[in-house]
Amino acid sequence: MFIFDLFNLKSHCTHDYVSIESDGGYCPTCGKFVRNDWYITRCATCGVKLKTIIKNGVVMPQNHFCTNCGSKEFVEERLEKINFVDINFAVLKKTVVEACEPHVFTQCWEEKTNWQPKLLTQS
Repeated sequence: MFIFDLFNLKSHCTHDYVSIESDGGYCPTCGKFVRNDWYITRCATCGVKLKTIIKNGVVMPQNHFCTNCGSKEFVEERLEKINFVDINFAVLKKTVVEACEPHVFTQCWEEKTNWQPKLLTQS
């Protein structure tokens, strides 16, 4: 077990069967809810779209500098919906959404047993 922890050889679900066409869904392999997030990177100086990759869970540009101006600074942008223009530059990141614990509370009330409704007066 120590060797598996040392080399990080644990088996992780890659959520291959979650459709990329929807915003998210339940993975049939592990049963967890997976949200599909599309990301794109832009140059912080000139705003040109850069080809995006995921390296060790971090969204970053494929090249370490902008091919237009040479800057190393970039901005990560999350897209609501992917379109055909951005598909060559965007990357899909599947994130597991943990279920919230339901709030457990106890509620009690007391009802009056000798309560008589009053009649309305007519004029």
